[in-house]
Amino acid sequence: MLSLLTDRLTDEQRQTGLQLIRFGLSGGIATAVSLVVYAAVAVWQHGPPQLANFAAYLIAVCVGYVLHSRWSFRGYGQRDNVARTTGRFAIVSFVSLGLNSLWVWLITHVLGLSPAWPMVPMLFVTPLATFMLNRLWVFA
Repeated sequence: MLSLLTDRLTDEQRQTGLQLIRFGLSGGIATAVSLVVYAAVAVWQHGPPQLANFAAYLIAVCVGYVLHSRWSFRGYGQRDNVARTTGRFAIVSFVSLGLNSLWVWLITHVLGLSPAWPMVPMLFVTPLATFMLNRLWVFA
């Protein structure tokens, strides 16, 4: 059944699909680590949600760069300019931080919901945006 679907894909589509799977796994690890840090500070210790978000961001950037550069996008794009790739990854990570900060602000301050709720878009929306940015710009 799976081969019926994959046989109809071009090599580029298969490569993108595999990258998305690897990105999901790598990003899942980075996101899980960041969610644990966020929950530890904001939910369990009742610390400021934005401080928790920033601490989680710092950890996720380190884990994410190593995993994405060495595994998610391995064999894809050029690796001729490490400074450019690292700089672009940093910019995308700031976009990720901005999105997650938006979720925290919108959900906890505007809507007045529990600090646990921002974890939903952090888990489902932000990773999709960062995959596209990483694939089309950072590791292209």
